[in-house]
Amino acid sequence: MAARSLQRPPTPWSWAVLLGIALLAPAGLPVGGCEPGSLQPRRRRHRGEPLVMPSAAPLRSAPASRAPAVACVAGGTPLRVLRHWWDPRGRCWLHVEAVVASAAGGRARRGWLPG
Repeated sequence: MAARSLQRPPTPWSWAVLLGIALLAPAGLPVGGCEPGSLQPRRRRHRGEPLVMPSAAPLRSAPASRAPAVACVAGGTPLRVLRHWWDPRGRCWLHVEAVVASAAGGRARRGWLPG
């Protein structure tokens, strides 16, 4: 004799619970389903924190590509943004201050970087 499976059909209450969980559970997950720890850290979390240069770049004397370079900033140098400016072409320039290491300690250098 074959064993019969005794399954009852789902009740309306069990369907309501299942739909409630299915609709409310995703609200607790991050968008895209990724883990919050897997995101890359931001360079600047608050307005007062410095930016960090990812690679070497020249500091310009004016917000223009053809302006002479005042100094070259190495990668990993912390920068403080003093102001930003938009040129007529719509390109953003950042007026920054960087601490450049020298024999007499560190000195602050200011210049423009393309944003």
